[in-house]
Amino acid sequence: MPLKPGSSKETISDNISEFHGGNTYAKTKSKFGKAKADKQAVAVAFSKARESKGQGSSKKSKGESRKGRFGPVGRF
Repeated sequence: MPLKPGSSKETISDNISEFHGGNTYAKTKSKFGKAKADKQAVAVAFSKARESKGQGSSKKSKGESRKGRFGPVGRF
């Protein structure tokens, strides 16, 4: 089952639980140990939360110039 989008504590907890019941967790656990498999489950859940958090914001198009701290990039 796919992981749920969202960044609330409940959603992250559900995603960790979902990962623990999956086949990938079992393979990681048998190969690297329980501690590493648990860390991976948490990392995947937080990654999904970050991914879903950024979907609502507008992103710059590729053609726009990047403006940094010192003005447009590429002009010296």
